[in-house]
Amino acid sequence: MLGNEEAGQVFALRKLGWGMRRIAEELGISRNTVKAWLKAGPDRRYGGPNREATLDTHRDWLRERWRAGVRNGDVFRQELLAKGVQTSLRTVERAIRPLRREQVVSDRATLRFETPPGKQMQIDFGEKWLEIGRVPQKRFVFVGTLGYSRRDYAEVCFGLRQRDWILGIEHAFRHFGGVPEELLVDNAKPLVLSHPRSGKAQFHPEFLAFCEHWGVRPKACQPYRARTKGKVESGVGYVKGNALGGLAFESDLALDLHLAKWLREVADVRVHGTTFEKPIERFEAGERMALRPIGNHPSYMKSRWEERKVSSDFRIDIDTNRYSVPPGLVGEVVDVLIEQDLIQVHFQDRIVAEHSVAPGRHQVVEDPGHVLTFVNGHAWIGRPNEIERPLSVYEEVVGGEPW
Repeated sequence: MLGNEEAGQVFALRKLGWGMRRIAEELGISRNTVKAWLKAGPDRRYGGPNREATLDTHRDWLRERWRAGVRNGDVFRQELLAKGVQTSLRTVERAIRPLRREQVVSDRATLRFETPPGKQMQIDFGEKWLEIGRVPQKRFVFVGTLGYSRRDYAEVCFGLRQRDWILGIEHAFRHFGGVPEELLVDNAKPLVLSHPRSGKAQFHPEFLAFCEHWGVRPKACQPYRARTKGKVESGVGYVKGNALGGLAFESDLALDLHLAKWLREVADVRVHGTTFEKPIERFEAGERMALRPIGNHPSYMKSRWEERKVSSDFRIDIDTNRYSVPPGLVGEVVDVLIEQDLIQVHFQDRIVAEHSVAPGRHQVVEDPGHVLTFVNGHAWIGRPNEIERPLSVYEEVVGGEPW
């Protein structure tokens, strides 16, 4: 016997295209019961008066607390007791069972919601152990998926820093040739500082500045409801299982080239399981023109300036990595220009150090000239390329074989 709300779940799931067996398994009832209700229609009722359940008079209150984020049956029981209502945990669980099922239907239904062309791009990261240069190494996979066409962009990174998210998003924009209206993100710390179950997400200021730079609206998934970005989550699994499934690569460059080819020759042209169309064809027909053109819009990463104080070991910290500067700057505050692949250190309107951005995390990047100056006890301040000495001198200082 099903109550009215339980019966409503049967018809709601049926509208989503679920079969009778799947509905029965989801709701914990027999397949014959599902079949009987679907055959009789939503107006079916049992004879005789309906007996009022113990908590029927508190139904609206239960629903309000559920929407506020309460999910534990014993918490409901304690709150009811504080209101002067004494009841068992079993009775409470029975009363909130329809709310749990509604939540399941809502979560499942988000997978079927279609976003208009150019409306949304979902982004996420996954991780994968790969054999690179005959050595097992962990890499992180950034995936961006357009909500309408299901066209994917993917790239492999060394970490999950904020700059990895930002660069991945920018590369996706350029891959698709345009910018969508909004970005749907998970509650990753580099992007979202906090997100209460009932309330708005507080985005990281740097991520907000990035979104303003590109004119895109950020949107965070509801906590504990990752299905709201199911399109990209399935895309992450697809990239990890298909593009990176059991393959070894000679180098990271070979991996990048393989992934770019895979996007063109496999991901873009397969028939998608939900749309039953090739993502590239659906993109060209309905989504390309809906994206806002990039034109000559500059990269957000091109003009990021930060201040750093030079530590006693003549290094500065940037995005978990440490970069050397001339030893004479110990204790000074320097200006740092961080571009996509370059770090420039400025002091008193002079460029005093330049480094390539380290691809990993917690690495130390040193200029041999800075080490040599420290060993010799000089307080030199100048550009690294102003020191011209034989390479054998550097080798004696830092150790190892000559370059």
